[in-house]
Amino acid sequence: MSDNHTHGDNAGASEGSNVKASRRQFIKGVIASGVAVSATGYVVMGRGNGGKQSAGTVERLVTLNVNGRERRVDVLPQETLVHTIRYKLGLTGTKLGCDHSECGACSVMIDDVSTYACSTLTHSVRGRKITTIEGIEGPNGELDKVQKAMIVEMGPACGFCTPAQVVTAVALLKKNPKPTVQEVRVGMSGVFCRCGAYDHYLKAIMRASQEA
Repeated sequence: MSDNHTHGDNAGASEGSNVKASRRQFIKGVIASGVAVSATGYVVMGRGNGGKQSAGTVERLVTLNVNGRERRVDVLPQETLVHTIRYKLGLTGTKLGCDHSECGACSVMIDDVSTYACSTLTHSVRGRKITTIEGIEGPNGELDKVQKAMIVEMGPACGFCTPAQVVTAVALLKKNPKPTVQEVRVGMSGVFCRCGAYDHYLKAIMRASQEA
């Protein structure tokens, strides 16, 4: 009986260790690319994009600067940037949540400023620098200091909003490298976390701000 009980304790400890390791690996994947979380239930077309093309209108081939690359893509006149990024360029790290500029899950950087992609027309950002979660890492694949800090602080819960949290935090630190806690709270207020993991994200951003 004693042996069985001891074995059970060891198995439980091992299982707990494996769960913690698995969670850390999951977080690394979400923070690095934003594609580890399923977008099931969110695969909807941008508002006004789902219908057939109106008579007399023509799709336009435009060039977008996305993550440092020039991308040619056909864009409808009223197409939103989140639709273009996700469904035409295949950059699914940018999430589509409310589609009404309320949750911030679609946040990307445009000229280093965090912007809601669901309310930005793609045609309006031609010639500007667009950065998605996939473009945050360095040229050799190294993680940004914000991404590293998120891993250390175990920031994400479900992970759905994490790409937007990372992008918004990077934009914040570009503008204000040494923010106060209150400035971080205000700067990150545009991204809603359904899991309520705000303190984890806050700690991660403050950690990143302390690095050289």
